[in-house]
Amino acid sequence: MEYKYSDITEKILRASMNVHATLGNGFQEAIYQRCLVIEFGLLNIPFGREISMPVLYKGIKVGERRVDFLVEQKICVEIKAVIQLENVHLAQAKN
Repeated sequence: MEYKYSDITEKILRASMNVHATLGNGFQEAIYQRCLVIEFGLLNIPFGREISMPVLYKGIKVGERRVDFLVEQKICVEIKAVIQLENVHLAQAKN
């Protein structure tokens, strides 16, 4: 089964796994973000960093939030440097 944007997500996963394989665990999110910038560049993945995105309620802008990365203007990437993802982390990513 082919998923929408699977080609992009495969590149993102490859870049992320490269960072994790090199650094391992234990660093702050900012370190992983900086390394992911390098990997995205090496893999020619277009991205924006710390992108502000509108929060809409019934089509009306009520605020903004920032995403760590917006890849190819299609996929939001949030970096989490935690031992275990919790529901709040998943909710943040979904929103």
